[in-house]
Amino acid sequence: EGYITGVRAEVAPGAVGLGAMVMVGVVLDRSTPESFGAFEGAVMELKEVLDCNLVAGDFDYLLKIRVRDMADFNKLHGQRLIALPGVRQTRTFFVMKEVKENARLPF
Repeated sequence: EGYITGVRAEVAPGAVGLGAMVMVGVVLDRSTPESFGAFEGAVMELKEVLDCNLVAGDFDYLLKIRVRDMADFNKLHGQRLIALPGVRQTRTFFVMKEVKENARLPF
């Protein structure tokens, strides 16, 4: 009936060497269906990006990324994130503490 979309194991990020979580706000240079489509298609290819959401407000997209450490993110940012189609600006937020992560739906 469409209630269950999948089942998966929860892996401890630190145990697999992905101890750093980074949130990145992305602003595109144009707000068109074509620019959104190009960006979304390209971001789907980045395994480090766990979540990508089109948002209202200061950014067009908010990305949740898992990497080993700050140096690993710096490499990803410099080589791949800013090269994504249509990216005009990014704002990076390193997560200092994960207070509530992947909470279950309340029913």
